[in-house]
Formats: sequence, C-alpha cells, structure tokens
Amino acid sequence: MPSSETVTEPAERTGGPLLGRLISAFRTGGAFLVVGAIGFLVDAGTYNLLVFWGGHGILFHIPLVAKIISIVVATVVTYFGNKWWTFAHRGGGSKTREYLLYAVFNVIAIGLQLGCLGFSRYVLHLSTPLSDNISGTLIGQIVAVIFRYWAYDTFVFTGPKTPRSGADA
Repeated sequence: MPSSETVTEPAERTGGPLLGRLISAFRTGGAFLVVGAIGFLVDAGTYNLLVFWGGHGILFHIPLVAKIISIVVATVVTYFGNKWWTFAHRGGGSKTREYLLYAVFNVIAIGLQLGCLGFSRYVLHLSTPLSDNISGTLIGQIVAVIFRYWAYDTFVFTGPKTPRSGADA
C-alpha cells in the first residue's frame, strides 16, 4: 500500500482534517469545563467550610483570608486536572515554568472577575446581590474561563501535541 493512502485514511474515516480538529477542540474544551466545575465546587466548599462550618467557622471573622485559601486549594486541584486530563495530549515541559505561568494567569483571571464586579459597582453604580452575582460571578466567570482556556492552551501547556485517539491523528 503506498504511503499516501496510509496517511489519508484517518482523515477519510473522520470526514476530513477539519472535523478531526473540531472533535479534538470539543474534547479539550469539555474537559476544561469539567475541571473548572470541579474547581468551582472545591473553591465554594472550602470557603464555606472555613467561614460557616457549625455556624461560625474558624475564619468567620476574616473571610478574605478564607477566600484566598479556597482559591489556592482550587487552583492546585485544577492545575492537576488540566495537566493530567484537559491538556494530557501535550508533551511535558518545564514544570517550574508551567507552575509559574499557571499561577500568573490565574491571578490575571481573578483580576478579570474583580474587574467585571468593579465595573458594575463603581461605574454603573449597581449594588444589589443580583447585580453582583450577574457581573462578578456570571459575566466575570465567563470572561475568566475564556481567558484561562486561551492562556493555558497558548502559554502554559505548550509541549508537542500528540493524538488523543485515531480520530485526532
């Protein structure tokens, strides 16, 4: 069998190289959202345990410290989820570089979320719980998720790509 037929066979089975890339992008994006949802639950759970466990948790009077701790715990969980599942198809790189860039991009993403909330509060002068949750949680989280996905894919997990399955080849 000539080598050109062997190279084109996976593309024929998937409907073409574009479809293979789309399938790969949906797998990566879906995994990223699942890891993010787990991180959100870890963040919220850790915060609520520290602040509200038994009515008044151990950090009830210092909730900002509790939030920093919960974000750090969630960031560690999502790092390993993204490294070992979302971007597992990427080859290894410098661990120190990955850790540092992951932390930097998470700080920027937190800034984006706070920026959305700040814009709503201080520019639009909206201060209801509904407006805070829409701007800070919903819109801020969407902006941060898009940024994180782009940053992780572009700068953090940058090793050579390896196919996940025959469809991605």
